Amino acid sequence: MDRLAKALRGQAEACAGLGSPFMAQLCGVLADRLEPGTGLTDRLFGWEGDLSPRAESVPLRLCGALHALRLKGHAGLAKVYPPNAATDADLWAAVAHTLQTEAAFIDAWIDSAPQTNEVRRSAVLIATAHWLCARHPMPLVLSELGASGGLNLMFDRFALSVGEMVLGPKDPALVLGPEWSGPVPQAATVEVAAREGVDLNPLDPRNPDDVLRLRAYLWPDQPERLSLTDAAIAAAGPPVIKGDAIAWLENRLAAPFQGRLHLIYTTIAWQYFPAAAQSRGKAMIEAEGAVATQDSPLAWLGMENDGGAGGPGAAVTLRLWPGDHSINLGRADFHGRWVRWDVADEGVE
Repeated sequence: MDRLAKALRGQAEACAGLGSPFMAQLCGVLADRLEPGTGLTDRLFGWEGDLSPRAESVPLRLCGALHALRLKGHAGLAKVYPPNAATDADLWAAVAHTLQTEAAFIDAWIDSAPQTNEVRRSAVLIATAHWLCARHPMPLVLSELGASGGLNLMFDRFALSVGEMVLGPKDPALVLGPEWSGPVPQAATVEVAAREGVDLNPLDPRNPDDVLRLRAYLWPDQPERLSLTDAAIAAAGPPVIKGDAIAWLENRLAAPFQGRLHLIYTTIAWQYFPAAAQSRGKAMIEAEGAVATQDSPLAWLGMENDGGAGGPGAAVTLRLWPGDHSINLGRADFHGRWVRWDVADEGVE
């Protein structure tokens, strides 16, 4: 099996596991039928390096380009994309024609790596903020690394609904209702005093081209994700800063945040930082934590892939200073469909 077909089949399996039968079908059809012979397909088959989701994500680049065309009103794709159903043969016929007629658009699109700003991950951020603010009742300063379009910088504008419990404002921009297991953090006053995010290639929710990119990497048969993202785009806050995350963080940590709880966080982003950047960032955060006080606590939250070491989905971990407490908050689906919250409300041990 050639490298591209292997990557496409791996992506098909991942999409099926994440509840997208259409994406599983599309990636499977591409794996079976895509062949070299044009400038575009030769580029795809000759792509250097790791094509998988952990690296270059070539299958998602290609599928994102096709979905972007569908969102722009491409009639041929509309007939075979959700909510319509299509046989493998009809889907391939439409895709093959599009690869020929829209080669220039697709070729330009795949220059950039996929960027998703999965709003449902904010369920973890909301829960963590309430858990933290119950222990440190003070305003938050938010610092998000790998913030993409900055949609999850606005999590305090969203609500988390678990059974009869609702955490969040009375008039939320959107409501998240993941499948929840475990205790629910107690409600607390969550006030954000300042927020900033950084990304090497940030997207601007006010720019129509960037909005198309945000929407295109949502999967066509998951309209709930599209609806939530549109609501988050409407509530977007300050633009994300373009730059190296660790260099930006160094300056951010130098700012005084007296009387504030500084929450640094990543959601499926830290794992993509180079190892040297991870080591430098970790050392800087630990050094800042060593001088944190009860009047200026520091929290470092990660929702990241641990390779399945702790079970399905992503590990949700927190380090909290002063005291350097390491807390396993639980696990969450990569797309935020479910959360397993493992920590009770008794306090930090």
